[in-house]
Amino acid sequence: MIPQQWTSPCGNQCTHKYAALMQIPWRVFCKKGCDTDGETWDECVEECTNICYKDPVLKDHQWSAYIDRSPGAANYSEECFQACVSGCGYKFDIHSEKVDQVRPKRPPKPPPVQKPLPPPPTFKSSATTEDLPCTSA
Repeated sequence: MIPQQWTSPCGNQCTHKYAALMQIPWRVFCKKGCDTDGETWDECVEECTNICYKDPVLKDHQWSAYIDRSPGAANYSEECFQACVSGCGYKFDIHSEKVDQVRPKRPPKPPPVQKPLPPPPTFKSSATTEDLPCTSA
């Protein structure tokens, strides 16, 4: 058995797409897309959403999202999702143009709330030159 036969063709395609050293995490998520249990393209994409986005593990306990094993930061979750969906595309033989157009079905994040800046403090100096101590001897 030669090394190319050690993994599935889907896994090999992930290895070629994410071959750079800095892309190893995305290669892993691409291969997770290859290995999902989904029977259809849509089920596979849904599993990628579950893999790549932090959600509470325990229902109604938002703090439990921290024990989820997804990448964390929003931009990492997006990259994870795209890599995982690439794996789904390889698994189900979907054209790369369609794979690149897929977006996660997540509610949009609310815009960040900006607090108004407090006015700068104003200093009132009541000391005159006569009230200041002298430094000469």
